[in-house]
Amino acid sequence: MNTEIIKLDQQKIDKKAIEKAAQWIQKKELVAFPTETVYGLGANGLDPEASAKIYAAKGRPSDNPLILHISDIKQLVPLVQEIPEAAKKAMRAFWPGPMTIILNKSDLVPLETTGGLSTVAVRMPDHPIALALIAKSGCPIAAPSANASGRPSPTLAEHVYEDMEGKIPLILDGGMVGIGIESTIIDFSGDMPMILRPGFITKEKLEEVIGETVAIDPAVLKMKRMEGAAPKAPGMKYRHYAPKAKLVLVSGSEHNVISYINKKTKEAHDNDKKVGVIGTDETIALFDADVVLSIGTSSSDRTIAHSLYAVLRQFDHEDVDLIYSQVFESGQNGFAIMNRLMKAAGYERIEV
Repeated sequence: MNTEIIKLDQQKIDKKAIEKAAQWIQKKELVAFPTETVYGLGANGLDPEASAKIYAAKGRPSDNPLILHISDIKQLVPLVQEIPEAAKKAMRAFWPGPMTIILNKSDLVPLETTGGLSTVAVRMPDHPIALALIAKSGCPIAAPSANASGRPSPTLAEHVYEDMEGKIPLILDGGMVGIGIESTIIDFSGDMPMILRPGFITKEKLEEVIGETVAIDPAVLKMKRMEGAAPKAPGMKYRHYAPKAKLVLVSGSEHNVISYINKKTKEAHDNDKKVGVIGTDETIALFDADVVLSIGTSSSDRTIAHSLYAVLRQFDHEDVDLIYSQVFESGQNGFAIMNRLMKAAGYERIEV
């Protein structure tokens, strides 16, 4: 299969390109498209055969649920059994935007889309290309991140092409995404709203809007992989976001972290290993590794989130054997950034 890339201007979207993409969706095929978070790999979320193609293209376990993307709140009603008042408040405040809600699904949504669960994850993206494609397709679009399962999520169309070339017919190229990490996932199907994946919409923002306590799933708080039962949300059980080389997170005082990483770099060099380091604009000159990349400035967690996946992917092109990284816990996005980095590192973190 040839994979076509069509570049689009967000300010003046080519209607013919959107129509072409929608036709592929209607034919039960896959289309990659930009959202404000990361690029999504889309198919008709109400068609079991189309959903199955997503799992196949990504190499994704079939019990890992997909998120349905809608372009109008009215589209949500037939997909779910009911919409609690707390969910309505959150939707009014944060849609379109980087928030996914989980509700009890209706019979309209196939189990092949929900990973066999009785709940469904839904969001309305804040991106003109995504919204235009969903509206033109005439169906909710199931769309996990458009990467091979386990790899860093794509924030550029080029990243999608690396993983999906020859597997899908079309990529809509809308340039670099805005946020750079996936949506916050909040479960409204139980007695208390619960965050299953942290993101740009924080616990504090949610509580302020809905006027009640929002819990965080214990597995997320402990920064541990969920074991056993099928995951209720994407990314809770399986390896995610990982570069090809082993990634090790190092935390402690800045001086201690730099000293430790430089010591381990020398040891690796003695064994003919090529080392990469993830630092910040302020620290990259202090490391002795073969490839040192800045993830952004330490004063802006927003820039760190925006650069995270692109930096992880860059190390694959540099052919390093080992990657060390500082930790980035501060700011509004710190919790979400560390959630992704811990998964990418296989939950290995060294305190120095």
